[in-house]
Amino acid sequence: MGTMPASADARRRSLPKNFGPFILERRLAVGGSAEVFLAHPKHGQAPAPRFVIKRLLPGKQRDFKVLEREASLLRAIQHPNVVRMYGAGVIDGEPYLAMEYVDGVDLYRLLRRCEAEERRVPPGLAAYIAIRVSEALGAVHSVHDASGRALNIVHRDVTPSNVYLSTQGEVKLGDFGIAHFEESDMAGPNAGLKGKFGYLAPEQVAGEPFDHRADLFVLTALFGEMLLGERIFPGSGHLAVLLAIRDGNVEPLRRAYSKLPPGLPAFFEKGLEQDPSDRFQSAAELGSALVPFEKSARETLKRTLAEWVKWAVDSSQLQKRIEGKIRDSVERMKAVRSPSTAFTVPAPRTQSPVPAASAPDTEPQPSLVRRSDGSELGPVPLSRLIELVATGELAADDEVALMGNPFQRVREIDELARHLLPSTTATTSRLFEPGAPDFSAKLEETPMLKVLARLRRTAETGALFVQRRDAHGPTRRKEIYLRQGRVHHVASSEREELLGEYMVRRGRIGRAELELALSSMSSFGGRLGDTLIGLGLVSAVDIFRAIRDQGRDRVAALCGWSVGDAVFYRNTEPGPVNFPLDLDLASPMMAGVIAAAKGGVRAALPSDDTPLSPGPRSEAARSRRERGNAPMSLQLVPGLLRERLTVGQAIERLTQEPESPSLRRISEQEACAALLTARSLGWLMLSER
Repeated sequence: MGTMPASADARRRSLPKNFGPFILERRLAVGGSAEVFLAHPKHGQAPAPRFVIKRLLPGKQRDFKVLEREASLLRAIQHPNVVRMYGAGVIDGEPYLAMEYVDGVDLYRLLRRCEAEERRVPPGLAAYIAIRVSEALGAVHSVHDASGRALNIVHRDVTPSNVYLSTQGEVKLGDFGIAHFEESDMAGPNAGLKGKFGYLAPEQVAGEPFDHRADLFVLTALFGEMLLGERIFPGSGHLAVLLAIRDGNVEPLRRAYSKLPPGLPAFFEKGLEQDPSDRFQSAAELGSALVPFEKSARETLKRTLAEWVKWAVDSSQLQKRIEGKIRDSVERMKAVRSPSTAFTVPAPRTQSPVPAASAPDTEPQPSLVRRSDGSELGPVPLSRLIELVATGELAADDEVALMGNPFQRVREIDELARHLLPSTTATTSRLFEPGAPDFSAKLEETPMLKVLARLRRTAETGALFVQRRDAHGPTRRKEIYLRQGRVHHVASSEREELLGEYMVRRGRIGRAELELALSSMSSFGGRLGDTLIGLGLVSAVDIFRAIRDQGRDRVAALCGWSVGDAVFYRNTEPGPVNFPLDLDLASPMMAGVIAAAKGGVRAALPSDDTPLSPGPRSEAARSRRERGNAPMSLQLVPGLLRERLTVGQAIERLTQEPESPSLRRISEQEACAALLTARSLGWLMLSER
């Protein structure tokens, strides 16, 4: 829930207290903007003998609209598996919600208790819980307003802490604070990503439009977590987990398939499909698929759940067990001590947390540089060292005394070596082997867009090196590593394309925030992304998307190069990559079309009455494999060819209001870029009449 604000702590100590017609008994939880209390009426038993009051923290009154929206959602949903709302209002200037109190534990607490006691939730009981949540989601997803219009609600926060389990065996879905539903004054379904980073669907991670099927993906993952007793997406950090979600990496779950009841592996494979159209299409469909795994009668499972909840509520036995483990550990330590030698247990080597938006208290020792030509530089802060390495100003064989350590070659220092251009390390020998590259082009003769189209069309794996020599300035160089025609990694020697500068330029962070992060990088292993997350300046999802977009735009910028050399070597690898991009080349191609069109993308197209005609690869473009994971606007183009449209009509068709509320509207600029990219890929031809 986060650190408790001092003012909120003072309010907790003053309990119980009056709050309008209610008595606040004790606080149950506190979050970033609100706190939740157990309460009862001053007089009588209406709306219930005991209920929950949710109110905003001091200084968070600007979030009043969020509270109002949650109230309107809960009013619209009436279902036994959804937390009931009794009312909402304002008391002494403080907005509040009065909601049903579920006497028991949330699923998070049950799973943590199981972990401590080394118990596993039986498949039948886990299925029972998941089915009840699916029934709640079915009610949520199908809600209509008073006029009969579908609200198309997406909960967006189906997490263990929002699934409430009662001592009577009931299952309730709650916390609709970040749910989305359609209304005219909202920016759209993806106006800012919400939800806990480990409980997101791939399309949410990628920043793509999403709908109710994102909730179903997360519920499937939650069901897997109940069976495994651990998260199904592996990773030791935020970005690693997000990558696992994007890539469909559920190895912990798949390793357990042989121990699961027959049929469950197939359920998980369907429920966790990367493409929403391949998953369960409704909560009812998902719930029906789980019914065969309940095995016992529902009333029996309800009683079983009640017993588990009462066990989880009773923490006395858990406390005794923990105390026993501690005593056993102490006795073992005493037994191995030498009577003649003092024994000290060293403190674990962990990274101390850095307070949000504040720098570490101690400054690291300065670093010194000794180049291979004998020149020296220093003292140099870590952030500047990384910049020198990333831009090629420091080579792999230059030496650095990093923060007081002895001099070592850059290639031998992990914090610096990861920023070297890959071609200066792992692929150097490949570049200088006898023989010509597998493919080469002069950008003066072959535009970069055609080079990229060729590599995508032939699904190449290898390294594309692009460089140009400016008359006044250093040589500019970029390295694009591909796997099966998809962008795996991009390196650049340009300072403005470093992650920090890129995020400032895109408005993701301010200059002062970047400077703070750069000065704190030594506390986070020299990784800017981890530093920004650790300081609380951005979320893990923000960093995930920034790194992905940075890679896309590094490639896209090449489409604006009118001179330079491009050479491609098949089967050349960059070495270890912390963040594999796995990006369809069509995405940077479209971005490149926009970047290169200095007079506007529309001006790069022929006149509006020019007909669209099939290109040499128009038949291939009908296949899903050819279209791959190209942007949706580009994937729509092959379908336009069958209608014999003109350029103007095609742009109008692409930019019209989408039928599905989960799809975003395509801008004219993007529609034009899609047509030009489709032409480069050979999907269509554009010829003047």
